[in-house]
Amino acid sequence: MTDLIPLYSIKVKCCNCEHEFQTSRVRPSLKKAIRRDADFCSYYKEENPDYYVVRVCPRCGFASTENSADKLTEIQKAAFKKSIGDRWTVKHFDGHRSWEAALETYKLALLCAQSIKDKDRILASLLHHIAWLYRYNGETEQELRFLRFSLDAYINVYERDGVGGNDARLLYLIGELNRRIGKFSEAVMWFSRLINDQRIMDAAMIRAAREQWGVLREQMRDAKMDPDELLSGTEGT
Repeated sequence: MTDLIPLYSIKVKCCNCEHEFQTSRVRPSLKKAIRRDADFCSYYKEENPDYYVVRVCPRCGFASTENSADKLTEIQKAAFKKSIGDRWTVKHFDGHRSWEAALETYKLALLCAQSIKDKDRILASLLHHIAWLYRYNGETEQELRFLRFSLDAYINVYERDGVGGNDARLLYLIGELNRRIGKFSEAVMWFSRLINDQRIMDAAMIRAAREQWGVLREQMRDAKMDPDELLSGTEGT
């Protein structure tokens, strides 16, 4: 019995120049994570599916994800061309991607999203994934740097769109990223919003917030802070 080849190719159409190209994906049967961090960063035994999220058009250089728009407006095309497209030379990212290649695709996708003024949710996700990549490689300083960037973008989403009963994940992530970068009081505030908001019915996210609240208590004690004093001040928020 031969080993299953972990990658397969799909055809996608570039949302900028409409060129059809191939990009790789990890087979669904091999996507089971062996462990997962509290901010949803997953670890895999073989190929990491996160390495293949970004698809890069080899012709024009536009990098996007499945969550990107199907087609750019003329204004967006012009903005991308001026910012990136005019300097692009043909490059292929099909097939196996190293850590370095994966990081390159994410940073290119980030530049593309910024050039066309894409949604804050997409920017936040790309920044968060870049932080994960640095975490995989043990580069803590860069990881924290991009966690801060992604946190700012997630907060922009909240401030612009608000949060409904089905957006518990956003509140949770804002709380968890604050905890990870050491902003304990802010983490408490956001976890508290999630737990106390009567509109939110997502039991899994509420449970996760309570669990991370417990982790946060220990961190605060280690930092010689009084968690009970701070937590009591959030009741009813």
